Amino acid sequence: MTVPTGVAGLFFTVSRESRAKEHAIVLDDLSKRPVSNPIRILLSSGEASGDLYASELLRELRKRSPFLEAFGLGGTRSQAAGADLVVDLQEISVIGLVEVVRKIPALKRAMSRLLEEARTRKPDVAVLVDFSGFHLRLAKKLRALGVPVLYYVSPQVWAWRRGRVRRIRELVDEMLVILPFEEELYRKEGVPVRYVGHPLVDLVEPSRTREEFCADLGLDPSRAILFFLPGSRRREIELHVPVFRDLIEKLARQRPEIQIVMSRAPTVAPSWIEAGLQETRSRVRLLESGTYDGLKHAAVAVVASGTATVEAALCECPMVVVYRVGRLTYALGRPFVRVPHFSMVNLIGGRRIVPELIQDGMTAEAIAREVEALLEPAAAEKMRRGLREVKAKLGGKGASARAAEAVLSFLEARSAIMKAQNSRQEVIP
Repeated sequence: MTVPTGVAGLFFTVSRESRAKEHAIVLDDLSKRPVSNPIRILLSSGEASGDLYASELLRELRKRSPFLEAFGLGGTRSQAAGADLVVDLQEISVIGLVEVVRKIPALKRAMSRLLEEARTRKPDVAVLVDFSGFHLRLAKKLRALGVPVLYYVSPQVWAWRRGRVRRIRELVDEMLVILPFEEELYRKEGVPVRYVGHPLVDLVEPSRTREEFCADLGLDPSRAILFFLPGSRRREIELHVPVFRDLIEKLARQRPEIQIVMSRAPTVAPSWIEAGLQETRSRVRLLESGTYDGLKHAAVAVVASGTATVEAALCECPMVVVYRVGRLTYALGRPFVRVPHFSMVNLIGGRRIVPELIQDGMTAEAIAREVEALLEPAAAEKMRRGLREVKAKLGGKGASARAAEAVLSFLEARSAIMKAQNSRQEVIP
């Protein structure tokens, strides 16, 4: 079976076996390309976690190729790392099958702007980070422009809509995956793939002592801390924080000694959280930065399912995983979910390590029961042992560096193939 290579102006096909070998060919030192001819990358991430991974990837790329240019879709972190934002992810942030309908006009505008810039700037490669509903459509259009596509952080094809693997095989030149079991999945499906490890292993590093953390937030170091991570999207805040408010009121009566801290992601406005907390706002310390310190020093965390659960696992923080979406979204989507667990921690661990309270199961009463159980030292230590198992499966440090090297290796291989093809064309009479 053959597939288009996706390189602009290179109209031939190669076998998948040959394509897998391209990365061993290193004939052109792209890291030393001058400022007059820099490597140019379209870098796209549509969510807060993707923005974090994209920013770390870009930093590692620019260490190796200082003149490298990046433009595309992202947030404040990618921008701080040096990306030129064509579209800010705040414009298109969305969750749910139903909720996405409201964002269709914004998503179409974002797509058009990215493609217009791609035509103008002619990137050497596009690196798309997660956010599959948008990015697989973008990948198809980029390939039509002759732009090769790398996909960093796999869609959860192992959880639902497994058929997306076929589209990925057709549209993506190589997958850079961060979970150990994903490599085998793609390899079996004939998709070029590299396992680079999880970038959070490098990033999750608490910096403050308990005394420093508590002093900064006006907390008592001798009392237990319950830490809430409600999510990074507005809809998550709207659905989760009112339940947390009920729980905070309950704990104020039953466990007044517990101190409450809630994290605010950079993509979340304080007013969204305040609207959900209402009269309980005065009982909550809002943590604007230093989430990993919060996880390190909390007795228990209540975490919205997603990347934050992996962060909590890396901090070995006992947790209760929760999540809600709109009722219609849940009803439409649930039949397609084919995994035994919702949280990344349990999926990576291969068993139930942390409790999951999903949709109607996410109530203040249910969360309170799980929190009470984890406040017992024996139960907390048992969970920590399970979290250490998860940490061991996430790979060692250096994932972002390995991803950057994979991108540059891919470009070197492409450059070598183009040179070889041009040489063959020159000798043809």
